[in-house]
Amino acid sequence: MAQSQTMRAAAPGIETETASARWIQLLLGFIVMMTISSPQYVWTLFVPSFQKTTGSILSEVQWTITFLIVLQTWLSPLQGYLIERLGPKVLIGLGAVMSGAGWIASSYITSIWGLYATYGLLCGVGTGIVYIGIIGLMVRWFPDRRGLATGVVAAGYGFGAILTTFPIDTMLKASGYQHTLMVFGAIFAAIGLIGALMLKTPPEGKAALSMPGAGAKPGSLAPIAMLRTPVFWLMFAMMSMMSTGGLMVITQFTSFAKSFGIDGKTTVVILGVTLAAIPTALTFDRVTNGLTRPFFGWVSDHIGRENTMAIAFILEGIAIFLMLQYRSDPFLLVVLSGLVFFGWGEIFSLFPSTLTDTFGTEHATTNYGFLYMAQGVGSILGAPIAAMIYEATGSWMPVFGLVIGMDILTGLLALFALKPLRRAWMARQTSSPIAS
Repeated sequence: MAQSQTMRAAAPGIETETASARWIQLLLGFIVMMTISSPQYVWTLFVPSFQKTTGSILSEVQWTITFLIVLQTWLSPLQGYLIERLGPKVLIGLGAVMSGAGWIASSYITSIWGLYATYGLLCGVGTGIVYIGIIGLMVRWFPDRRGLATGVVAAGYGFGAILTTFPIDTMLKASGYQHTLMVFGAIFAAIGLIGALMLKTPPEGKAALSMPGAGAKPGSLAPIAMLRTPVFWLMFAMMSMMSTGGLMVITQFTSFAKSFGIDGKTTVVILGVTLAAIPTALTFDRVTNGLTRPFFGWVSDHIGRENTMAIAFILEGIAIFLMLQYRSDPFLLVVLSGLVFFGWGEIFSLFPSTLTDTFGTEHATTNYGFLYMAQGVGSILGAPIAAMIYEATGSWMPVFGLVIGMDILTGLLALFALKPLRRAWMARQTSSPIAS
């Protein structure tokens, strides 16, 4: 609480003249983020249709989501640089339109390469521009509540599919996947473009404020200098490991649930209502995946980034272990998969907040673009590589075992490696100021 009071006292201008403006920007960022979440989070619903249309095996189709996430993340340093130079409005709007167009174009494909070029390429580039642009914008609008702000807009990315999972599942069954992709692709593009055109950068001087208590010094470290620090590469390795687990569950949910005896016909009773188990689980996962981002972001503003990381990351490992123990129970699969995402989704508030605390705000968008590339590494390990391990062994157990191990390891690294390393690095900056 004292830290929050100190941060607010250090930024009186933000608390007065820009107070309402920045909360409006936060809401707009949340909405635009919602429009780009479905290409990743409801992907699993389209996998069987794309397998049938293209005549491809699971691992070949799963390369689509890997291409999407690799393009979304590995181009983000360039996208961040362009956004910093040209402003967020037009580029984020373009990204939203590209993401929706990817869905529309993929409704016409008949080959696996066509799927890669539409759903993979267009959605990947489009969602990457939007995601990195909005995160970079929010850390500048909210230097005093960085964890909370990045958590809120990242929650938009997690929450977006809550509104679409059941409608998409219903339309898939009633009208087929092609009609579903066209309708929802157009809706996402239109809403995303309108929201993006209302975004703006904070007034001059507000973005330069630092977050007291996080240890950040005035000024910023440029991307090339940041890439020379061990702190950055430790965070990159940690985010890669954490991304793997969540993306494995997101992209393979329908496939591993089926191997556990839970398919599209399996139902679950929630509060007296009978619902289809898989879309119910996917919807609940989006709820917890969204809630965890502002929640743990807020927690980290008060108890520290690394302490919060350790709690959340180890929680995910425990949740996956429990999900395996009760894998044949549809109700517990729904509940425990939600707990998995409550322990996973906060990486999208904790890592950008920690990075900006450490290296400053001036190059925040481009700097986070480099760290966000770790999500691409996780997509390779969590989607096609995980599918290949399953196809080679005939079991999901080796995959889940690896994920649990990485979750626990990353939680321990946060406490016993990142925390002292970052503290020592920040101490050195006190005597040797950060150079841009």
